Amino acid sequence: MFNLLKMFFGSKAERDYREIRDDLENTLQTYEEIKKLDNDQLREKTDEFRRRIADHVSEEQRQIDTLKEYLEEHYDIDVNEKEKIYTQIDQLDDRQNQKTEAMLAELLPEAFSVVKETARRFHDNSVVEVRANDFDRELAASRPSVEIKGDKAHYHNQWMAGGNLITWDMVHYDVQLIGGIHLHKGKITEMATGEGKTLVATLPVYLNALAGKGVHIVTVNDYLAKRDSEWMGKLFEFHGMRVDCIDKHQPHSEERRQAYMADVTYGTNNEFGFDYLRDNMSRNPEELVQRKLNYVIVDEVDSVLIDDARTPLIISGPTPKGEEHEFHDMKPKVEKLYNAQKMLVTNMLAEARKLLLPKEG
Repeated sequence: MFNLLKMFFGSKAERDYREIRDDLENTLQTYEEIKKLDNDQLREKTDEFRRRIADHVSEEQRQIDTLKEYLEEHYDIDVNEKEKIYTQIDQLDDRQNQKTEAMLAELLPEAFSVVKETARRFHDNSVVEVRANDFDRELAASRPSVEIKGDKAHYHNQWMAGGNLITWDMVHYDVQLIGGIHLHKGKITEMATGEGKTLVATLPVYLNALAGKGVHIVTVNDYLAKRDSEWMGKLFEFHGMRVDCIDKHQPHSEERRQAYMADVTYGTNNEFGFDYLRDNMSRNPEELVQRKLNYVIVDEVDSVLIDDARTPLIISGPTPKGEEHEFHDMKPKVEKLYNAQKMLVTNMLAEARKLLLPKEG
């Protein structure tokens, strides 16, 4: 029976491949066109993608901005009206997300091709030269692998990652394109050791970072988080995207808040989890470090969501005057207040009942 079903419907792998075959074929065809671009034209594709996404959701964004501006100017409006406006904003936000998702699906072949071609140029050239912009100059101030020479920026294919000098030597294979398409669609991708899982993630990370709402990459330990942010980060930085790692910064610091504001944010599952807990314990918005969640890739997902998930994240701290127990002192006062309130309400109800009864005669 199983063989008969397989004959008609194919294996699980074959069905999965049929689902993404069009995306793969479109990517491979598009890649041949992307290869013809010079270095500057290749970088300009990122700005083009961002503009296309922004234009596609511009009407929803305009309405959201108008409603938020109205709330700021009329902060004392009725709470029911305010709730209706916030409901409108949520609905517009959902519609904007749906339209963004549709646009990302349309951009996938071009975006994946841009990442693959960037990897190939770093693989084939010791230096990739482009017109220098402000972001290149900012990187050059702290990255020896980026040099400014006149009006040109030189990106070297050697840089430090995890304390070691690496030479970029990877280009995406078709199987990695397949893995990237599956990850973008929110599925789990299983790959054998050595098949380049870290490189696979660069494809959907770049694509989803184009929306400007942030992308998280969750790893199992801080060494991998720091190493991967430095190792793969160069592909994103070449295209003007900011990359950071939360494990490099102290909790509740401005540096960590800025790390969350980066286009691509690496970190360990525990630190992401603890930051979430700390934010929920904060007393005012200025203490928050995380922004609204958008898209995440979890490395070693079985370990993070099954093995590590068995150990709860707990934040504990000293309680001021924790040794003093005021319950017995406060209980009589609370009971007195409660009884007085109960008596007042009872008397008010009795008085109201008398007033409502019809008068005799």
